Amino acid sequence: MMRNKTYFAKPSEVKQEWHVIDASGQVLGRLASRVATILQGKHKPTYTAHIPTGDYVVVLNASKIRVTGKKLTDKIYYRHSGYIGGLKSDNLRDMLAKHPERVVELAVKGMLPTNKQGRNMLKRLKVYAGGENPHQAQVATTPAGKER
Repeated sequence: MMRNKTYFAKPSEVKQEWHVIDASGQVLGRLASRVATILQGKHKPTYTAHIPTGDYVVVLNASKIRVTGKKLTDKIYYRHSGYIGGLKSDNLRDMLAKHPERVVELAVKGMLPTNKQGRNMLKRLKVYAGGENPHQAQVATTPAGKER
């Protein structure tokens, strides 16, 4: 009786690519889930959970994302300075006005694993509020879809 062997990717075999995604007009949660899938490497047939098989992702036009419902006023982001009474809060509308990159980063961060590998995946995410980025030289392939 023959058994199929399970394939495990080796770190030396992993080829990481660059994906450029235009976020203008896209819904925040759907964009974040697609980016998280690419960062984890789940879009590849060679996906292995304990090996970083994901790719680099550059998200452009983060200031032009869409949200549904009443999230602009109801969604609140909290941060703490570490001092007593240092809890700060901003709603999504203020956050998009001040730091649109941070909104996308936090949405993707919530969809990645909460361990060391998840933190390393987040380092491969580059988010920019406008349409220009300094990573033009690295981008060799552009997959289909709403990606540039």
